[in-house]
Amino acid sequence: MKFDNILSDINGFGRFQIKLVLIQVLSRITLPCHFLLNNFIAATPAHHCNISALDDGDVFRNLTLQQKLAVGVPAEQEGTLSSCQMFSQAQYQRLSGSNSSEDAFTVQCRNGWVYDNSTYKSTVVTEWDLVCSRKGMNKATATVFFIGVMFGAPLFGFLSDRFGRRPLLLVSYVSSLTFAVLSAFSTSYIMFVIMRFFTGMSLAGISIISIVLNVEWFSIKYRTFSGIIISMDWTIGNWLLVGIAYSINEWRMLTLAVTSPLILSIIAWRWLPESARWLLAKGRTDEAHRYIMQCAEMNNRTKCMASITPMTLLESAKTETADRKYTFLDLFRTPNIRKLAICSGIVWFGVAFTYYGITLNITGFGLNPYLTQLIFASIEMPMKIGVYFFLEKIGRRPGEVGTLLLTGVCLFINMFVAKDKWVTRTVIAVLGKALSEASFTIIFLYTTELYPTVVRQNGLGYTSFLARLGVSISPLIMLLEDVWHLLPPAAYSAVAVGSGLVASLLPETLNARLPEFIEDIEKPRVHSTTRKEIQ
Repeated sequence: MKFDNILSDINGFGRFQIKLVLIQVLSRITLPCHFLLNNFIAATPAHHCNISALDDGDVFRNLTLQQKLAVGVPAEQEGTLSSCQMFSQAQYQRLSGSNSSEDAFTVQCRNGWVYDNSTYKSTVVTEWDLVCSRKGMNKATATVFFIGVMFGAPLFGFLSDRFGRRPLLLVSYVSSLTFAVLSAFSTSYIMFVIMRFFTGMSLAGISIISIVLNVEWFSIKYRTFSGIIISMDWTIGNWLLVGIAYSINEWRMLTLAVTSPLILSIIAWRWLPESARWLLAKGRTDEAHRYIMQCAEMNNRTKCMASITPMTLLESAKTETADRKYTFLDLFRTPNIRKLAICSGIVWFGVAFTYYGITLNITGFGLNPYLTQLIFASIEMPMKIGVYFFLEKIGRRPGEVGTLLLTGVCLFINMFVAKDKWVTRTVIAVLGKALSEASFTIIFLYTTELYPTVVRQNGLGYTSFLARLGVSISPLIMLLEDVWHLLPPAAYSAVAVGSGLVASLLPETLNARLPEFIEDIEKPRVHSTTRKEIQ
């Protein structure tokens, strides 16, 4: 008897699955909090040179703050005060209305900077003066974090396929909490960057393991629902981040606050089940039977377990492959899975590349960062509800292809909309972001259904690695504006369309059983002919 048949009999969406989802929420809401944390802890407030060194007597001391800035800091072409330069000597003639600076000698800031703390009390920028010649170090904080995620994804994917979903989730919880707390107490910029790298690496485990564990406990009928409901955690976490960041404007305390749900996750881990699919694939039928019994008892379906024993599970499981150690190389050994790995990897790269390209470069709202973040998070909710009904009726492949192609179309259209028509540009950009977010939601569910149980985490780790590679490259594309101002949006559009076309080469998984072994995808998939699983 196939595991999907057993899961259907004991209720593939009951109290057991609801408990599983609720436990996972505690950890998954920390993901957007950390992935988007740089928007707040690495924000650069308005600043100017500290001109206290220009104090040359009573004349300077008796000036108002505005007058001191006028005689000590030069103005930029647009009239704002320079952020990185100051006069070598106080220019008192500027108080008389003369803006002549022929004899004025400007220098780089000598004694640090003065920051506007009306929005942020402190950030890593103000902590270590990551401005002017050191602003590249500020940009590097986000890059280093995502490089950590990039390396953590395949590492945790490999380990969880080898040692199980449940123990590796605990490792992710504890290591994420530890490194996040250490980053909040960093005494130097180098220590902070290193801790953020390991925080990203640890959070990658939560990201890819939790979604696989959830999907593997839902039956075919409710698998779409499981994928969408799990993606809602990102939106909830987004809202949580806005609320916490608005309340706490000091970067160290903010980092600790958004990490705190992991304490509850560690406590609740004891009630988290192991994946029975994975246990069966490994030939550990006694443990699998124990968890299946727990599911049946909680869902009030114990009568269905009368004929299901560890022995029957052992007979149905392919135990000859239980002792085999699977690696990333197995993703490329046979034709079908090799095609699957190549195509899904390209799609993941394109989805992440486009999503973060849009997210980091949408302009035109003219709102403060908290309200902007809230709007972006709120846009996701109705979009994900629409995605659920589309996936249930139409399928995964057309959903992924359609959202990517339409994202590319939105980016292409915006290339030819005049910049002074900011309302039109903003509406199209937000629509593009919503479609890009939809493609991200679909690809997570789609990928868990495409790969066999024995290499599912390896597959998700590999694709997540390529996705984070896309994230790392995406912001750098904006540097191509110096070559041609339309080159960045053209690149984002081309990648979105290209990855959408590649997605059309993937097989459909709507109402299909989850493959257990690589051999299962080297032959045609079995689809249910009705809304009920095949008996």
